[in-house]
Amino acid sequence: MEIKDFLDAKAVKSRLESKTKDEVLEELTDLLEKTGKVTNREEFLRVIREREELGSTGIGYNIAIPHARSTGIKGLTGAFGISKEGIEFDALDKEPVYLFFVLAAPKNAAGDYLKALATISRLLRNRKSRQALMKADTVGEIVKIIKKQEA
Repeated sequence: MEIKDFLDAKAVKSRLESKTKDEVLEELTDLLEKTGKVTNREEFLRVIREREELGSTGIGYNIAIPHARSTGIKGLTGAFGISKEGIEFDALDKEPVYLFFVLAAPKNAAGDYLKALATISRLLRNRKSRQALMKADTVGEIVKIIKKQEA
C-alpha cells in the first residue's frame, strides 16, 4: 500500500492554524471532509478524541498520527498538515508536534487500516523525510516529498 492510495492532495495543508490539541483534531477533520469520505463529522471527532484519551498518538520525533475507525467514514482516507510553530500534543517524548498525519477508516476496515498506519510510520520514521516535510512551504512540495519517498 502507498500513501497516494489514501491521501488526496485536497487534504494536505502546509500551514495548520491550530494552537491546541483539540483545535488540530478539528482542523485535520476539516481536511478529511474535503476527501468526500466523511459521512458524519461529529461521530468521527468523537471517536478520534476517545482514541486520544486512551493514549496520545504523538509518537515522538515531532510527529503525531491520530487515527480511528468510525461509522462516520465511508472509505480509507488520510490528511496531512504541518504546524510551523509546533503544538503541545502530549507526545511520548514531551516535545511539540509539527507533523500531523490523521488516518480515518470505516469500522470494518481493519486490514487496510493497519497497512496504512504502517505505511505512514515508515515514511515518518525516515529522518530525511521528516526534515524535508518540516521545510515544505506548499502542498505541492509536500506531495512531491511523499511521492519521492515511495519511489
